[in-house]
Amino acid sequence: MDGSITSFVGIDIAKHSLDVCILPERKQFTVPYDTAGLKQLRSQLPDMGSCLIVVEATGGYQRRVVAELANADHLVAVVNPRQVRDFARGLGILAKTDRLDAQVIARFGQHVRPRTLANTHEKQEELAQLVTRRRQLVDLRTAEKNRRETLTSKPVRKSVQQVIDLLNKQIERIEKEILALLESDDEWKDKGSIIQSAPGIGSVTVASLLAELPELGFLNRQEIAALVGLAPFNRDSGRFQGKRSIWGGRASVRSVLYMAALTARRCNPVIRAFAQRLEAQGKPFKVVIVACMRKLLVILNTLVKTNSHWNPNYAQ
Repeated sequence: MDGSITSFVGIDIAKHSLDVCILPERKQFTVPYDTAGLKQLRSQLPDMGSCLIVVEATGGYQRRVVAELANADHLVAVVNPRQVRDFARGLGILAKTDRLDAQVIARFGQHVRPRTLANTHEKQEELAQLVTRRRQLVDLRTAEKNRRETLTSKPVRKSVQQVIDLLNKQIERIEKEILALLESDDEWKDKGSIIQSAPGIGSVTVASLLAELPELGFLNRQEIAALVGLAPFNRDSGRFQGKRSIWGGRASVRSVLYMAALTARRCNPVIRAFAQRLEAQGKPFKVVIVACMRKLLVILNTLVKTNSHWNPNYAQ
């Protein structure tokens, strides 16, 4: 973390308000969560580059304030609420109010120094929302298809099929919007071309990685695996040696990498050989597929970092 950081800002985000705590000054204030409130927030923050701003991932409410602050060149970290709550318990803080939560978040930033977001594209939020909406529509379509299989009433089956047809049209429209957005920007277009050059990677994976993993190409192999949640953690104590397992990270990115790894096991010679070697060692399917996901992610990270298209030698 940059040694020039002298202040730590914790922001507790509610639907209609933002509670802010600035350390070490212990300055606290509340602003409304609207355009005027965000302007007031920016005016009361320390100079950009001198403070680390920490917010919790709150189901989407954090997106606007994060985008506003990141676009103003502030250092912003979005953290898992569970980590902050565990940190509070470790400090013996059991009470929970918006004002107190802002203090805890600021102290978390001061002691933990979480990783800040990568510099985001100006249309990053729009792409992220389109990718998320597509995923929601696909989930709805899957639920309707599963529901249709158990129906015997013709009118009900007809109704379900009409919904499926509508969802198909909506998904097609969203996919066109995503493609147009990616094609409109040279940086995204070039980066997407590099990612899709790897066998097993399709357009959905490309859009998801660009939208939800902007850090791709900016971190080393260990950091990118841990960020996505594909780094195995030890569970050892004394003579006991537990199973290594992955934990945390970005579930939505893991979902698309799972499907990409399944495809890569068939059509990507590097991933296929890697999977066959693990299977020959007697590794169970879950271990093999997670290892393939991690290897595929590391290869893509290297390709983007070196601005190079797919080359089987990257696996060596």
